[in-house]
Formats: sequence, structure tokens, C-alpha cells
Amino acid sequence: MTTDVSMQVTRPGQWVHQNLEGHQPTDRRFPSCPDSASRPEVKVRRTVVTLPFIKPDRLKAAKAVTEKAVRMHKVFSIQGPYPVIRAALRARGWVEQRMHSTKQQSCRRQSEESRASSHDADNTDDEKEQDPDHDIMSRLVRKERVYFYWTNRRDDIDTNNLHKDQITNHFAKADSFATKAGLCRNLKNLHWFDSSDPDTFFPRSYRLGDQAEKQAFIEDYRRTTCISLLKYIVERDEGVQAVWGMTISDTVYRQRHQQMRPVALSQMIHKALKVCQDFLESLEHKDIDISLDTSQTFQEEQWEEFINSYYLVLHGKAQTESSDQFVPCCKAMLQRLKEVSPQLDIDGIHNIWIIKPGAKSRGRGIKCAKRLDQILRLVDSDPTLIKESKWVVQKYVERPFLVHGTKFDVRQWFLVTDWNPLTVWFYKNCYLRFSTQCYSLDTLDRSVHLCNNSIQKHLTPSQQRHSGIPVDNMWSDDQFRTFLSGQGQEAQWETVVVPGMKKAVILVLQAAQDVVESRKNSFELYGADFLLGHDLHPWLLEINISPTMAPSTPVTARLCAAVQEDTLKVVLDRRFHRSANTGDFELIYKQAAVEVPQYVGVNLLVEGNSIKRSRSLPSLRPRYRTAPKSQITTKDKAPQQRKKSLRRC
Repeated sequence: MTTDVSMQVTRPGQWVHQNLEGHQPTDRRFPSCPDSASRPEVKVRRTVVTLPFIKPDRLKAAKAVTEKAVRMHKVFSIQGPYPVIRAALRARGWVEQRMHSTKQQSCRRQSEESRASSHDADNTDDEKEQDPDHDIMSRLVRKERVYFYWTNRRDDIDTNNLHKDQITNHFAKADSFATKAGLCRNLKNLHWFDSSDPDTFFPRSYRLGDQAEKQAFIEDYRRTTCISLLKYIVERDEGVQAVWGMTISDTVYRQRHQQMRPVALSQMIHKALKVCQDFLESLEHKDIDISLDTSQTFQEEQWEEFINSYYLVLHGKAQTESSDQFVPCCKAMLQRLKEVSPQLDIDGIHNIWIIKPGAKSRGRGIKCAKRLDQILRLVDSDPTLIKESKWVVQKYVERPFLVHGTKFDVRQWFLVTDWNPLTVWFYKNCYLRFSTQCYSLDTLDRSVHLCNNSIQKHLTPSQQRHSGIPVDNMWSDDQFRTFLSGQGQEAQWETVVVPGMKKAVILVLQAAQDVVESRKNSFELYGADFLLGHDLHPWLLEINISPTMAPSTPVTARLCAAVQEDTLKVVLDRRFHRSANTGDFELIYKQAAVEVPQYVGVNLLVEGNSIKRSRSLPSLRPRYRTAPKSQITTKDKAPQQRKKSLRRC
């Protein structure tokens, strides 16, 4: 008999397979006999499992740490790529409870889906545990209650099933302001909570799945076209050198290439002035007594012709007469509109709108368009989003503040630790995200107008872009303030930008306070995206749940780690010591507690005593048999009345 000998040496904790030399197994099918040649040749493989060796003192120390953590309610669970949170909790004496292998695989799949749906997500894998001590402690607490949950998906934890002493990093129903459609819907109710106008910090937006809002958008688009025409006439007269992608001057105006067809510019200006005048009167409620037929300046066909002529004029493809005599009227009307329209300065002259799928992130599906028919056609192409009212169209900020001729937006963090009383913490540091291309309105490509890192990181920076902007397309707020200092505008960061962002955050949360479920021992970290206007006024674009914490650049590697550490300082350290250090988080708002009515439940209880049933009375038989009423004539009425009187007696 020949014997095959093989041995494989592996690390502790792995399977070891070996064939033992000289081993002759007993095969019941072939009983033992002197003739060994009659037995077939058999190879036997034995499996030996070796467990990792841990010194007794280390195991004893791990048990001591675990017992203390369980006694002090310091067991946590994390789902998602948050190594900073995990390390910070362990440094505070917390022990992690990890899921079993099958559930862990499911959790990993959920984490991948979350990274695909979270804003600016990076392909960051979960931290792989290499410390055997934490492995042992995790097994020791696998049946203990978890007292701190940190996940990147709100649906992973059902807050209704949590105990009062369990902490989680999400509130229920926060999508009322943390989605594009929810934020748009929520801010329309701001007047019930505060006298502030959302048009002062949030570019006007409409949900195109709602027919009323869709019609309001069409009216807004048409009115904005009229206002843009008046702006164009004034800026052309002044020879404005626009830094936003277009030069308007009389010289260029006269030297433009072939005219396609003549346009009665004077008639267009008259109509535009009439539309603006009607709008002002509607704000003053002077149009109440005007009939619907007379209040409509244009019919549908006239509007279509007006808008087409407007774009021919704007792009220099139409032959027009001089408009100098209309400049004073246009200036006067724009001045009147500025007093009632906070967003007049951001509109520009192109009437560009940005279309967003209301529930997507990372810039997916977002497009810019300037033609009304293009916008409506794009929205109508997806009936699912129309049915769910998730298409949002928002006025594009055509005149943003630029750094070296490049557009950027600002990612700002804030933390909500309670909804009753509403308690808001604002992070003192933020960062800027640049576009890879120079800003221009000649093209509506997303590489120019969308600053999401998930989009721009895949693009090559333009060679025409200023060398002062880094290749990774990010600046810290300190670098931006240094730039403002060189422009003589450093003071505006503290007087305009930061106060404007704080006010916008507080107003949004106030409007959502009645919708979000308030739960003690819950908190949530949000990421707000702002765009700065040419006067540095901040405009809120959207708010993100579970903002990305991936260290994609040196700026985010430093700031994202700091904001996670400081979040734990606020929600954990400050629970036991009110004077504990909160890092760079600043308490900017704490509302007076609102008294909530006592919950009485849905099961109503009726108490009382049963009423005894009364004894039935004997039936009364009439002494006289009466005929049916139909057979009683007028002559018989008197005897019948006499009989009734006798009965009464």
C-alpha cells in the first residue's frame, strides 16, 4: 500500500488538513485479511481545528473590561464605515457588539447600498478587525443589550422598539426636510412658524408632480423671462462685462453674426413691463376686482412666441431696433421689483432652472435647462417620479460668488440633539467643493455647474482653471477666509456668511418640528449644502442625512474625523458633565420646551353599573274593535272621538 503524505501549516484559527503517514484505516467493506493486496489503496484526510491562543492574563483583562462595560451600559453597535466613531467609543470604555456572520454580510450589503445613496459617498470598506482582544470582548457581549447605535441608514433601527436608555443617531420622519422634495414642501409652511420669508435663503422651488405647483412654476418661469428681458436691456445699455459667462455691450451687439428674423423689441418690452406691473398689483391685492379674462396679459400661443423671441434677442440672432428710450422705464421697474423680490439678484438674464429628482443624491439625475418645453418634457419622461411628486425644479443661482472664476459650494455640518425643546448645534468649521471647469453660462454641462465631489472627482481639471485651486477641488474654511482677506472681504465671513447659514438651518428645523418624531436619547448629524451669491449671501440648496465621512482629500480627512469626535463629545460626554468640552460645536438655538398633551391611548374604557330590566306590563286589549282608518268616513269621526274620550276616562 502506498501512502500519500501532505501537510499544510496555517495561521492559528484556520483549518489544518493533513494525511497521517502509516495510518491504515479500517474499511468495513473489506475485512482484515492476510493478503493486503486485496484491499484497495485508501487516502485518509483528517481535519484538525486550532483556536487562537490567548494568554490567561489577557483573557482575564478582556473579561474585566467587558463586565465593567455591561455594568455601566457601555455596549455599542456600528453599521457602516465609521472607524473614527468605533475608536472613539473604545477609548471611552465601550465594547462593540458585532453581528453574526450571516447578519454581518447582510449589514455589509446594506452599507454598500447606503454608500451608493448617500451624498458624495466614497467606496470605503468597513474596518476589518485585527485585534483578537476586541474579538473576544465582542463575543462576550453578543447577548447583551446595545445602548448606543450608530448607523448610516435610518431604516436599520426601529426607534419604536428601543428602550428609553438606548441611544441612536437618527430621528424618525426626518425626510420631511432632508430630501429635495421634502425640503421644498416643508418650507412652504414656514409662515405658520416664523415670519421670515423662505425666498430670502432658499431658491424658489416647485414640485412638478403637484399640478398646483406645476402651474405656479410655469407662471414663475414666464414672469422671470419678462424680468430677464428688462435686465438684458439695462445691462446692454450699461455695457456690463458680466463675469458670469456673457459680455453684453453695444459694440458686440451690433457686430453679431447673421440675424435670423426681425423682432419687435419695443412690443416685447411693453408686454414685459405689463406683466411685471400686474405682478406688483397682485402682491398689493389690487387685482381682486379684475376679471380673469382681462387679467391675462398673454394667451398660450402669445407666451410661446414671446419666449422664443426672447431667446433670439438674448443670443443675438434677431434683428431689433434701438432700445435706448426704454432703459429708464426698465430701470424703474427693476427697482420696484427688487423691493419685493429677494431673489432678483440671483436670477441673471438667462432664466436657467435646475431639475432634481427629489429623492436621489450624489448629483444623480440633476440637469440644468433654460427652455420651458425642455423642462416639462424632461419631467414627463419619468411617470414614476411624477406620480410620487418627486421631481423638483429650483431656480438656478446664475450669479454666484466665484473663486478665481470657478464655482463652488459649501458643506456645513449641524447637529440636532432634541426636537422638544428644539436644540441645534452648529459646527464652526466647514469646507468648500470646487468645480473642475471654469464657470460659464455658455454651457449647461454638469461639470461646470454641479460641485458634488462624487461627480467632480472623476473629471480632469481644466487647464484654463486658476492654479490656486487644488487638484482635489477642496478648500477648508480657513483657506477661503484667507482668500477673502486678499479681496478685502474677510469681515463678511463672520457678518454675512455664517449668520446667514445659521438662520437658514434654524428656520428649516422650526418648520419641520411638528413632523419629525421627537425621541429622547436620539440625535442626528446633518450636512447642509450652501451656495454663496455674488454678495456672499448664503443660499441653502439641500440638507443631507448621514453625510459622507470618507477621507477623500486631506481637508475631509481632518475635518470629518474632527466632527465625528466632537459629535460624541456633545451626545455622550455632555450627558454626564454639562460643562464638558464640546469641541467645535456651538449651541446656536434651544427652544423653550413645548408641553405635549398626555397620551391616553386608543383603547377607551367605559365604566358603570348595569340597569336592571323592568318587568313587562300586561298587554292592553281594546274594549271596542275599531275599523281601519281607511274605512272611517267623516260621519264616523264623532263616534270614534267619543270612544277615545271614554277610554281616557
